[in-house]
Amino acid sequence: MLPWLYLKGISTGDFQEALQALLGSEAKGLSASTISRCKKIWEEEHETWNSRSLENKRYVYIWADGVYFNIRSDHAKQCILVIIGVTEQGRKEFIAIEDGYRESEQSWSELLLRIKAQGLRHPPELAVGDGALGFWKALRKVFPKTVHQRCWVHKTANVLNKLPKAVQPKVKQALHEIWMAPTKKDAYKAFDIALSTYSAKYPKAMECLEKDKDEMLAFYDFLKYSPISR
Repeated sequence: MLPWLYLKGISTGDFQEALQALLGSEAKGLSASTISRCKKIWEEEHETWNSRSLENKRYVYIWADGVYFNIRSDHAKQCILVIIGVTEQGRKEFIAIEDGYRESEQSWSELLLRIKAQGLRHPPELAVGDGALGFWKALRKVFPKTVHQRCWVHKTANVLNKLPKAVQPKVKQALHEIWMAPTKKDAYKAFDIALSTYSAKYPKAMECLEKDKDEMLAFYDFLKYSPISR
């Protein structure tokens, strides 16, 4: 609860009052100095985690995204850069959680170079992310052999935002049929059906869908591992 309240913007001096309202009089020991000590411990733990060795790690897939929080900060455009990886055994792990300036190429480059310096020598087979160009530019420089896969969650949201609410369920189902198709050939067929069905009436939405078409279906070349990259 303490980190969550801190991220929500509760000042160290206000914690005792807030926690007493939630927990009663037993929270009276959580003074501002106690919260400051907790914060110092969290920072030290994060620093230790950031410097761990990744020499024995190999990630088949990685997901990358910039997460924005409504927190107190001197940097209004700051965000948290997150990378999650999947091992050959299918286990998800956090690889990196770091603050960055927006989702700039420089911020992503610094993060990718750092995890590479921690020992991550094997480039991921496939990287999944949204349309933030900063990440893709950085990835090409640091792990040039990694294949790019656009995130269907972000793409679906972008397409639906350009449609009237009444038609969104039908289009969402059409998109679902693309990335859930049993083969890449079937996926391209479903892709073409969606475009031919809705392009005339909703051109902007379908232009958004068609953009990055090949990168939207890149995961089909990696089903030897699992369909988890969807």
